[in-house]
Amino acid sequence: MTSQRPGGTVKLGQHEIARIGYGAMQLEHVDTAAAGAVLRRAVELGINHLDTASFYGHTTVNEHIRAALHPYADDLVIVSKVGARRVDTPVRLALAQRPEDLREQVHLDLTSLGLEQVPVVNLRRADQGPGLIAEGNQIVPLDDQLAELIALRNEGLIGAIGLSNVNAEQLEQALPVGVVCVQNAYSVLDRSAEELLAICAANDIAWVPYFPLGSAFDRIPSPTGHPVVQEIAARLGATPAAVCLAWILAHDEHTALIPGTRSVDHLEDNLRAADVRLDAEALAALDHLS
Repeated sequence: MTSQRPGGTVKLGQHEIARIGYGAMQLEHVDTAAAGAVLRRAVELGINHLDTASFYGHTTVNEHIRAALHPYADDLVIVSKVGARRVDTPVRLALAQRPEDLREQVHLDLTSLGLEQVPVVNLRRADQGPGLIAEGNQIVPLDDQLAELIALRNEGLIGAIGLSNVNAEQLEQALPVGVVCVQNAYSVLDRSAEELLAICAANDIAWVPYFPLGSAFDRIPSPTGHPVVQEIAARLGATPAAVCLAWILAHDEHTALIPGTRSVDHLEDNLRAADVRLDAEALAALDHLS
């Protein structure tokens, strides 16, 4: 495997990961052979940070990862998330926020990935959108969830704890736990989580934005269609997507990207963001978009 890491590296707890990783969610929609081609190519290109969850196809994606990459390289960091489960409804997901649910999901990860320990597990809160909002017995105090994840960490079943879809107050509340990463929606057009990024930077926590290129499912607009992004892309000879990803990398050194795709060609396109050099004019223009 190449020693080069796309976009350089950033610390994720005790791990050193490529700043451009891979989000595996879309592999739910392909067969084992197609998924394996993407995963093996990602590793060949230096990616050592994979983002997954047991509720992606009810372990389908985890099983693709295991089939393609197990036994895993020592430096491969597989990050999962808990807080939801797969159901057979049009929405496809239901919340699973209770402590016992979190433990069950970790065990699903361990079994389906073929791991003795999940290196990092993100707690996906549901107090706010995008996605499902907690109600009824799914409204669970953050401290109760963190206590369960601490217990799982103490048992050696997970290596480290991250957070997803949280606000600044919740992140501050969780800091004593030893949070290693935060995943929130964020892009060149959506800076609503800028305060969270600042807290992460001050505490050497990896910032892992999701939906950096928008999301059709959650009706979050893609910045790739913005005229300013397209003009900069044309001037620099890059794709609009690469420009958007390159801005996030340039904006703060604590950032790690996890763009997802089910295509090897698209995977390689995403990694070209590492080669985009935004000049002062481009950075200033993009900084003023939000």
